[in-house]
Amino acid sequence: MTNIHLISAYKSFGGQVGFYSHTSSTCNCEMRFAVYQPPQATQQPVPVLYFLSGLTCTEENFIVKAGAQRYAAEYGLMLVAPDTSPRNTGIAGENQDWDFGTGAGFYVDATEEPWHQYYQMYSYIVEELPAIIAANFRIKSDKQGIFGHSMGGHGALVCAIRNPQIYQSVSAFAPISAPMGCPWGQKAFSGYLGNNQEKWLNYDASKLIQQLGYHSPILIDQGTADQFLTTQLFPEAFKQACKSVNQPLNLRYQSGYDHSYYFIASFIADHIRHHANTLCY
Repeated sequence: MTNIHLISAYKSFGGQVGFYSHTSSTCNCEMRFAVYQPPQATQQPVPVLYFLSGLTCTEENFIVKAGAQRYAAEYGLMLVAPDTSPRNTGIAGENQDWDFGTGAGFYVDATEEPWHQYYQMYSYIVEELPAIIAANFRIKSDKQGIFGHSMGGHGALVCAIRNPQIYQSVSAFAPISAPMGCPWGQKAFSGYLGNNQEKWLNYDASKLIQQLGYHSPILIDQGTADQFLTTQLFPEAFKQACKSVNQPLNLRYQSGYDHSYYFIASFIADHIRHHANTLCY
């Protein structure tokens, strides 16, 4: 069993929020994550829902700001929120840009020097972290869902589409839907994966959904006042890709909402319910 260290814990809606650290063999450094254990987990194993956060975030943002614990307690869902990247690796320039390096792992497995030694976030999310959660918490390993915001929405879609046997449900808030075509994605992919765009295809949800499809309806919420909507996010590209392969997608434009956690908190109940409908019944 991987040793995990409890940093702090707090009672919340009858359950417990805990912040943890561990030595990651995948990312070759200390990694952190947050877990909300609903009250039902004291009696029996429960389904688990992973949330991937966006650029500049840590394991704290979602747990502190989204208001998800109330609904997770209602449905008996465990919430897991990992950090967004390795930290303090010693790589020169890792803290130079807010949209690359620290806090911006993009949920890819880097292949380029010097990032590949640490920045293996895709494998961390899909393989190492679920194994740690299963070994240390009372979960139903066959009942897992994933969702996320912005960069994390990109990560959630990619992880679910590529691993439908692991993730029974997926949703996203304002995801980077077509990263190969936007500045954030192009910067991250060229830095982590190099200039061979064949590698990039493995991490672009709009490309992957056409190639692989997904077994369940996908829910996406997008604010119409999001400052990144037309330059970085491109939900219409994902919508068209889904349409081309008859993939069920519920893309909801929310009038006047921006890119913040105020937006996430406003619709978190719908997303928890979307996953609970698959994972809890």
